[in-house]
Amino acid sequence: MASISAHEPDGEHQTKKATASGWIGSALEYYDFFIYATAAALIFPQIFFPKGDPKTAIIASLATYGVGYVARPIGAFFLGHWGDTHGRKNVLVLCMFLMGFSTIAVGLLPTYDQVGLLAPALLVLLRLIQGFAVAGEISGASSMIMEHAPFGRRGFFGSFTLQGVQAGQILAAAVFLPLAHYMEPEAFNSWGWRIPFLLSFVVIVAGYIIRREVSETPAFAEVEAKAAVVKAPMVQAVQESWRDMLRVICMALMNVIPVVTSIFGAAYAVQPGYGIGFSKDVYLWIPVMGNILAVIVIPFVGNLSDKIGRRPPIIVGALASGLLSFAYLYAISIRNVPLAVCMSLLMWGIVYQGYNAVFPSFYPELFPTRTRVSAMAISQNLGTLVTAMLPAVFTAVAPPGAENIPLVVGSITLAITALAALSAFTARETYRVPMNELGNPDAVPMKKADYDKLREQSVLNSQSFKSFT
Repeated sequence: MASISAHEPDGEHQTKKATASGWIGSALEYYDFFIYATAAALIFPQIFFPKGDPKTAIIASLATYGVGYVARPIGAFFLGHWGDTHGRKNVLVLCMFLMGFSTIAVGLLPTYDQVGLLAPALLVLLRLIQGFAVAGEISGASSMIMEHAPFGRRGFFGSFTLQGVQAGQILAAAVFLPLAHYMEPEAFNSWGWRIPFLLSFVVIVAGYIIRREVSETPAFAEVEAKAAVVKAPMVQAVQESWRDMLRVICMALMNVIPVVTSIFGAAYAVQPGYGIGFSKDVYLWIPVMGNILAVIVIPFVGNLSDKIGRRPPIIVGALASGLLSFAYLYAISIRNVPLAVCMSLLMWGIVYQGYNAVFPSFYPELFPTRTRVSAMAISQNLGTLVTAMLPAVFTAVAPPGAENIPLVVGSITLAITALAALSAFTARETYRVPMNELGNPDAVPMKKADYDKLREQSVLNSQSFKSFT
């Protein structure tokens, strides 16, 4: 049996530091992203848009959420190029600064009553910068953690990227919850909502301190040492890996589930036009509890994908979460808070994590080191761009006063998740492919018996996160 070193690039694997950096960086950066999403559903329709037509205000506010995703393919192109030519560490620091400063600026914006149409125009501009910045975060952090991970444990350690994202959403809601609950509505709508945005200053300071401690990955360092860095990684990625990029685009449509849970679901439950009548602070607890459960589940699913493969959890998670979207929206429609909480916990907290915990390792494994960040960033962000427009689409096809809203929105959701599952089914399995052969469509996976022995050796050698093995 071959040794582990025969299948890995030379160099020190800073697994613990890389995982902590990816986790905390993703949590901090997605805190910024999710406080905007929460505010777009709960606050912005009342303060940044004309108050005469509630339906128009809701659609316009949710559309500004989607605008951020329009900038993501552009950001993915530039930031992916930077990550493949200048290294994973450098691109992650750049993403953090762009996101932090743009979020602080949102907290300083004047309202529609103060400056008229200039308010939503500035909101859109800052949302574009946010979208540009976040485009490189997941692909950069996933690639960095995966390339630092021990052999046979890429799925487990890679899953911490998304665990950080879920923690960021919990943190975002944790800041909004006490403000929405304890402040008077007039004060909260006037200035209280700005506090979470201004706290992003902490993101900039803490994120920089953490990320500067991590060295470049051995895989990228080896490519750089061999003068194999590609001048135009995106062009080469499309030429060599367009089929897998298309698969990632379709699998990334799974972003429809968080859209249904946290964006459309929030508007459906809270906005007066729909007449459901959930209070803001009560509704905010629904996705929060789902995300708390997800934080617990994610590493176990990531570890499972190292044992049985990447595709099975993704396929099952996609189809089952699509089916559960009907029940979740129905629970909101009948104003049943306990049932809505249960459906959120099941759909978002458990089932969806079959996809969510695995894609941070599966996506980068489909591409070679020299084009990995670019290929993953552009294809994933193209997929999420499509789903980002869904809140406005859902509101248009199922507006306030419409009948059968859970059936209409749930049917669209299930169709999208079925396409994602089909795309995963057609992809090649990657979990037993050595690091040096990732991205090669003709790579032969290691024999299961040999892989299990080497993976067991990696588990024994690992000095961190042993409790999950």
